[in-house]
Amino acid sequence: MPPLHLYVDGSCGDNRNVGKETIAGWGVCIVRGDSGTGKGQGEVIEEFSGRVITDPESPEYMGASVGSNNTAELTAIGHALRWALIDGKKDALTIRSDSEYASNLTIGIWKPKANKELVRRIRSFWKECLLNRTVTVEHVRAHRGHRWNERADHLAFRAMEGRNPDPLQFWKPGNR
Repeated sequence: MPPLHLYVDGSCGDNRNVGKETIAGWGVCIVRGDSGTGKGQGEVIEEFSGRVITDPESPEYMGASVGSNNTAELTAIGHALRWALIDGKKDALTIRSDSEYASNLTIGIWKPKANKELVRRIRSFWKECLLNRTVTVEHVRAHRGHRWNERADHLAFRAMEGRNPDPLQFWKPGNR
């Protein structure tokens, strides 16, 4: 069976003045059979999105203390990994992100200077996923017309705005 590719992205409209009340969104698009060329091969298995939660009392809280583009990118990876743990299958996974910051923090190449609780939670999901399957992370260049990366961006942007995403059959890459 072909591996699953989990495209993740984050979005924040007011990324200069971030705080607990700053609204940020994240998106995940899971594709089977993608070649990675950006031409949009493969079939979307599932997609989901939401806002970055900064309230520790919320069941969707991942550890973000503020809404920002960085916490949105990290939260998207966290939700993708959590999905993989709940899914429970042993398919190989490739997480494709346009954030080197979030990717490098997730896999432990970089040490967090901020967002430490969020990074700690995501790394625990990462380590747990590695117990049962092969998981890799690849960088995808942002806003270059890669269909599934653009879809994850659309999901994140719409979540940040509090709007539903366009249905896949009506959506076009680059259409936020």
